[in-house]
Amino acid sequence: MAVSAAMRSKALEMSLFLVMTTILIAHSASATTKDHRYNVGDHVPLFVNKVGPLNNPSETYQYYDLPFCHPDPVIQKKESIGEVLNGDRLTNTLYELNFRKEKNRRTLCQKKLRVAEIAKFRDAVIKDFYFQMYYDDLPLWAFVGKVEESWTLDQKRPKYYLFTHLEFDAIYNDNRIIGIQAFSDPNHVLDITEDIETDVEFTYSVNWNATSIKFENRMEKYSKASLLPIRQKIHWFSFINSVVIIVLLMGFLTLLIMRRLKNDLRKCSNIDEEEDKEVAWKYIHGDVFRCPPNLPLFSAVLGAGTQLLTVICILFLLALVGVLYPYNRGALLTSLVLVYPLTSVVASYTAAAFHNQFSDSGWERSVLLTGILYVGPLVVAVSIVNTVAMAKGASAALPFGTILVVLLIYIFLAIPLLAFGGLIGYRFRSEFSAPCATKQHPREIPPLAWYRKTSSQMFIGGLLPFSAIVLQLHHLYASIWGYKIYTLPGILFITFAILLVLTAILSIILTYIQLSAEDHRWWWRSLLCGGSTAIFMFGYGICFYLRSNMDGLMQLFFFIGYNACMSYAFFLILGTISFRASLIFVCYVYRAVKSE
Repeated sequence: MAVSAAMRSKALEMSLFLVMTTILIAHSASATTKDHRYNVGDHVPLFVNKVGPLNNPSETYQYYDLPFCHPDPVIQKKESIGEVLNGDRLTNTLYELNFRKEKNRRTLCQKKLRVAEIAKFRDAVIKDFYFQMYYDDLPLWAFVGKVEESWTLDQKRPKYYLFTHLEFDAIYNDNRIIGIQAFSDPNHVLDITEDIETDVEFTYSVNWNATSIKFENRMEKYSKASLLPIRQKIHWFSFINSVVIIVLLMGFLTLLIMRRLKNDLRKCSNIDEEEDKEVAWKYIHGDVFRCPPNLPLFSAVLGAGTQLLTVICILFLLALVGVLYPYNRGALLTSLVLVYPLTSVVASYTAAAFHNQFSDSGWERSVLLTGILYVGPLVVAVSIVNTVAMAKGASAALPFGTILVVLLIYIFLAIPLLAFGGLIGYRFRSEFSAPCATKQHPREIPPLAWYRKTSSQMFIGGLLPFSAIVLQLHHLYASIWGYKIYTLPGILFITFAILLVLTAILSIILTYIQLSAEDHRWWWRSLLCGGSTAIFMFGYGICFYLRSNMDGLMQLFFFIGYNACMSYAFFLILGTISFRASLIFVCYVYRAVKSE
């Protein structure tokens, strides 16, 4: 009892530590160095960010990789780790947008475009390049050029035009900027179809208009952009449809398994031996709590899955309190870089505590495997993707300084916390309290029907949860790999919670079916059946890519690499939830049999 109390005390201390850390992260992420208040005529810097093809969201390049007018010198804005990881490269520009000062056809610069520069612009127009800027932390976009079909006497050929005039429409409320948009004027273009040196003049205009929108609500329009009335109705309909399917499925399966289980327990308490023989899972009580094979790896999976589940819960908390919102540059990735190492203590504690329930030695290997089980494949995937991005000269390629900073954070924060959590798990270790004694020699397992084998149960255990979340998964993929904005974190959290509950219920049912066949190897199978939903998620990601307009080697590497990492994370999370649910169920059932 003293050991249990001490473990609960330590768990409470770690929970309080993580909550306080989350609050500090939220405060630092939401704090600003200025209040965004300006006087008439004040200079408000406009930063250019990146350019890239519209259909490939991961393929972005620095703005001045195209031969636009640039200042001398080009100064890059200091950015957070999350902004750099997101591929943002904000730099200064020649545009002058003073607060509430209108300008009409001001010359940005005049230059002669060489043949190579003409070809570069034409290639950008062919690939439908857009560019992104930031003004007072507000994003704005515009296209580089356009393509038009031209008819000649003998053939049809395209003509390529470069936009040379950019119009800014800004709105303000009192002394604050509320919104801004950029429009490429189609009436001011340069024909770049032929490889001929050309003189060009780039111009811009600025218009200011008053509005009653409050400064606190200025980001709402970006959220509403992806919630058009028809799309919003479809979104809500898909969510309600998923909830109804999940509730009906959960109710049906729960009723079925509870009725069958009650009958089995009644038979176990019956004196009639002939009736008792029908309860097959009772006869493996001496093997069902046998230590799982490859204990260090099993403990590491539980540790990594618990850590990732904690990270997701913290991110949902940050989103619900308003720290993570659309176009809060790099906030999500910055939070991930900080929260993941901090939760390493949860991972190592979970792994070491579980390992030490079965063995007093070898827990160090479990902790070591926990530290590399997810980070290792993630580093490999990021290295491959980063190499491809460097070869393409994309802004998504991580600078050496950023890689070094992330590496130092992991070395000096995650590794010590891994060791600390492992020591706590070892110091307050306890033995596994199995309801039934384990026999010395394992019982022989009878031949299993095809639908009772691991592959069949993984298919069932993965397909049902996936079918319940596939509509919400589509919206999430469209947000990650497109330009839709996921603005309903509450619905996403509810869907995630329902996914966990459904995974747990299916795991209990499949474990019961397995034990009824006198198969006591439920430890790894329960984990694999729960995590198999991630396999369907990865497969759906491939279908999403094939149905999209994304193309090119770089975008393919980015999509496959990061989709695999995300699916692998869900495999660990859902596998952990599945095993925990099955463990509670098995302990409850055999404890009830023993009490009879």
